[in-house]
Amino acid sequence: MPNRLAGETSPYLLQHAENPVDWYPWGPEAFERARAEDKPIFLSVGYSACHWCHVMERESFEDPPTALLLNTNFVPVKVDREERPDVDAVYMDAVHAIAGRGGWPMSVFLTPEGEPFYGGTYFPKDARTGTPSFKEVLDQLASLWETQRAEVLDAATRLTADMRSAQDILASSAGGELLGADTLHGAATRLSYEFDEDDGGWGGPPKFPQPMVIEFLLRRYRQTNDGRLMRMASETLDAMAAGGLFDHLGGGFHRYATDLRWRIPHFEKMLTDNAQLARVYLSAWELTGLDRYRRVATETLDYVLREMTDPAGGFYSAQDADTEGEEGRFFVWTPVEITGVLKGTAEGADGGVELFLKAYGVTPEGNFEGSTVLHLTRPLSELATDTGTPVEELDSRLAAMRVLLFEARGRRMRPARDEKVLAGWNGLALGALAVAARVLDHEEYRSAAERNAHFLLGEMYTADGRIYRSWKDGRATLNGYLEDYANCAEGLLELFESTGDERWLTAAAELADAIVEHFPDPAGGFFDTSDDHEQLIIRPKGVQDGAVPSGGSMATGVLLRLAVRTREARYADPAANALRSVGPVLSRAPLGFAKWLTVFAEFLEAREQMR
Repeated sequence: MPNRLAGETSPYLLQHAENPVDWYPWGPEAFERARAEDKPIFLSVGYSACHWCHVMERESFEDPPTALLLNTNFVPVKVDREERPDVDAVYMDAVHAIAGRGGWPMSVFLTPEGEPFYGGTYFPKDARTGTPSFKEVLDQLASLWETQRAEVLDAATRLTADMRSAQDILASSAGGELLGADTLHGAATRLSYEFDEDDGGWGGPPKFPQPMVIEFLLRRYRQTNDGRLMRMASETLDAMAAGGLFDHLGGGFHRYATDLRWRIPHFEKMLTDNAQLARVYLSAWELTGLDRYRRVATETLDYVLREMTDPAGGFYSAQDADTEGEEGRFFVWTPVEITGVLKGTAEGADGGVELFLKAYGVTPEGNFEGSTVLHLTRPLSELATDTGTPVEELDSRLAAMRVLLFEARGRRMRPARDEKVLAGWNGLALGALAVAARVLDHEEYRSAAERNAHFLLGEMYTADGRIYRSWKDGRATLNGYLEDYANCAEGLLELFESTGDERWLTAAAELADAIVEHFPDPAGGFFDTSDDHEQLIIRPKGVQDGAVPSGGSMATGVLLRLAVRTREARYADPAANALRSVGPVLSRAPLGFAKWLTVFAEFLEAREQMR
């Protein structure tokens, strides 16, 4: 029989609706039962495209003996982190404090009042070196709850107090004078120290694309004409586009690379990554005029329109990494498979098959579990020299063979797709499409952007100027978060710039007004949740930019743009205060504050214009 998740709209929650675990969605009912039965809560947080979430479900949540332990001793609660980023953020801080690291699936044990006392990420079915089995964890914590309750409650109280204290320290460090252009110079210098000179990018593995960092470098290059900034940006863009991080057949980018050379991805595809990367490749094309950047941008946006678009006009959240229980199965190839598709075709004749295998590094041993993730082994110019073929002819031949392989791949079982529509994520995609429509004079992108804006304002917007977080199958749910307001406002501003239609500017201003009214922190900046949102043990305020821009940096950018346009202090003052709140860390930690750096650069330019 389905459990209580059967009535939810989140695809992730619905994946667990037939588990033998007696799951509750996050809400008062679960906490009321925990208090009534004097049981701790087991909180499991994940998302639909998460590979290890699927593994833990198969190993533990579908296992009747494990489910019995959970149902007997705990009140199990399942949360989609993409729908409830506030719950995820609060308890991820707790897991970092407890375990020293975080990730998903996130597994946290709470008192009936919501205070965390133990947590981790993935727990295996069987014990491993240094990691107990999930059943062992459940048995030990159930015993501690019964026999050492006072110690457990004391630990929970102390941990919660420490989390609040950490937020207070962050608030107390805010303020002071706004810094100047030396902040931008210092940030760029630190990025150059941390740059991977061999393969492009920063950090890893796992190695993330960092589109906000590249956007900052490109903007700073426009201001300074410093060639090292363009070199870091272009080398990273080229390496990502050549590697397996980019889907050479279907367009779009996977989540991150598991190696330093960008060749082996974690195969999930997220709307957020593709929206941001399409936009930064467009920026590179505008600066350089190099067609390879325009091509990557358009192939990425075409992927979004082709595979991630709801008929109503919204954009879906993610495409899974797994197919039939195997990570990457949909995307990888063997020489036999490629030969079977191309042999006997006009495109594969005259050594075409061998050319493709050589160009994309396809070998019998493969580079991923016996198969190959397609990646360009060398620049086309070098391949052209080796084969004695003009670059244009080589490019055309490879493109024709990619089309045949794409069609053949389409006959495979496709990865699952998370078809919920998130307002903030759609705002990022709206902005990317609006910019592409403007700089490329592309009617299809303009039409898609306008359709998305109509969808957001028609399906996810309320009469009193508020916005919902999530939409699926005609049902909008959950209060919007700061990132929903800020990202949608930014996307609408870009659409206004592309069309000149005043209604998009009016809607963006209404969202900005809601930010100023419902989200400000008196210490500077903005909370992630509105003043009328459900109260958690802490009101989250995520300052750092991560895989997506922080709500605070996006909100500050929106307010700044409106301040320049209107000359109104109600927009300018909160933007300046928000920048003061993060100013001291911008040059010291640019990888975590890249969007803030771009906004600060815009602020310095705007300040000169408004004098």
